[in-house]
Amino acid sequence: MTPEGYDLLTREFKFLKEVEKPRINREKQIAAELGDRSENAEYHAAKEKLRHIDKRLFYLNGVIEKSRVIDPAGLDHGRVHFGATVTLERFDNAEEERYTICGVLESEPENGLISVHAPLARAIMGKGEGDEVTVRLPGGMRVYEVVSIEFIPLFSLKKQIRSEKDFSFA
Repeated sequence: MTPEGYDLLTREFKFLKEVEKPRINREKQIAAELGDRSENAEYHAAKEKLRHIDKRLFYLNGVIEKSRVIDPAGLDHGRVHFGATVTLERFDNAEEERYTICGVLESEPENGLISVHAPLARAIMGKGEGDEVTVRLPGGMRVYEVVSIEFIPLFSLKKQIRSEKDFSFA
């Protein structure tokens, strides 16, 4: 994953552990002081929230421990690698498509952020500008030409995607 993706995960972990879990624990204690726990909806709701937080913390901890952080800035910018933003031209209709190759947890295919494991990402890895790529996709075979390769920090790219959505009137 990118350094930005790793940072987001560690910030979420820290927030849940240091802010949310203690807050919900206080809610649970206050609800427990109200009396009979067997029919205390607030108490049971707080317990359920804590279970969800603990599950998420367990999951995030595992992901963080197993993560391999790759900074695209240090890679060869002449070829498609992890972290590259690639503009492709489809041979069948001459339309351009733009994709950024990122980690599984960072992917948002609807926004052009595709997982490093996606068929298209695997097909274009190692290619340079002007190279032709044939890839089997769920919709059938597609042929592309690599038009350009850029390395834009994922955080900046997501910020740009969000602002474009905020100002679209379609």
